[in-house]
Amino acid sequence: MSAILVLAMLSFSFDSVFKPLPQPEIGVCTSYTNADVLAKAGYSFIEENVQSFLVPTKSEEEFEKILEDAKNAALPIKSFIIFLPGYLKSVGPDAVHAEILDYAEIVFRRASKAGAGIVVFGSSGSRSVPEGFSKEEARKQFIQLGIALGPIAARHDVVLVLEPLNKKECNFINSVLEAGEIVEEVNHPNFQLLVDIYHMKMEGEGPESILLYGRFVKHAHVAEKEGRAVPGTHGEDIHPYYKALKQVGYKGGMSIEGNWSDMEAQASVGIKTIKNQW
Repeated sequence: MSAILVLAMLSFSFDSVFKPLPQPEIGVCTSYTNADVLAKAGYSFIEENVQSFLVPTKSEEEFEKILEDAKNAALPIKSFIIFLPGYLKSVGPDAVHAEILDYAEIVFRRASKAGAGIVVFGSSGSRSVPEGFSKEEARKQFIQLGIALGPIAARHDVVLVLEPLNKKECNFINSVLEAGEIVEEVNHPNFQLLVDIYHMKMEGEGPESILLYGRFVKHAHVAEKEGRAVPGTHGEDIHPYYKALKQVGYKGGMSIEGNWSDMEAQASVGIKTIKNQW
């Protein structure tokens, strides 16, 4: 264990007692059509899907129709998931950075028009490293892409947040530590970091990673490890990760990105569990 990690863990156990405990706004990764149910349960926002809401490959007219339909929803849309489709390769011999930058221009402009300030860069199909391709070369490609994406996001007042994904979903950028290093190298205020507690638990990554790169964390996702369930389903204790977020002074939102068996029945349990454990 590195000296830096040990210091972070010591800081986590000592300093967190004296830090203020801000309560995040809590949202859900889902369609805006579920806003009525979630608003009644006390949620603050919706995290929509780039592909189905911003429809980057479709006309402005089609996007405007969706935007018009969503304007009277009971909750605002503050963020978007599913940034890139799998055919737009971020890394590997078939990487298409020029096409991605053109696509990103549409995504960020429409996200801003929809009132959202966060776009999540998970996109496992886009960023998975092809078999036989150098991981180090892929990392260089990805950093160069991030350097190019930051200024485009800035023009539209959007922050693109890099989401580490567990190894069952993607073979590249699987931890907050790995993602934090990349964000640090990209070095742009509009290319930042997302903490997904489900993916961290799947990878056995502890909350101390949040302490090391907390200065970059602008958004968070949560679900239980078992079945990627809504918090409160299996009674998993997530509060150590919340404790780390509080210690780094996290002020962003917290979205449930998980599997719902009955949203109307589970909505109140999910938000109550997050608030209680926070």
